[in-house]
Amino acid sequence: MPNLDELMKMAEEAQNKLMQAQEGLDRVIVEGLSGGGLVKVRASAKGRIIGIEIDESLLAPSEKQMVEDLVAAAINDARAKADVAAEGAMREATGGMQLPPGFKMPF
Repeated sequence: MPNLDELMKMAEEAQNKLMQAQEGLDRVIVEGLSGGGLVKVRASAKGRIIGIEIDESLLAPSEKQMVEDLVAAAINDARAKADVAAEGAMREATGGMQLPPGFKMPF
């Protein structure tokens, strides 16, 4: 059985791995789509919106409400993909160790 010093060292190493994984999430890019690809949102796995691309066919004034809805849908799609990417990175950083539900990093 590990002694207290070994347990503390293991905990510190685990925390360092998790912090590195969190930092790396801002470099993981996902793309959310809506309207069959007419609206695209690029975001980091941390949820930072990097860019929005709107097809020119949607830029007519009569399409304003639809464009707004599609942008919101694309952002939500990107956010969902960012969550999946973040979950995968955290699972890799923790070596598959299950964290409690709702547990967020950093501490």
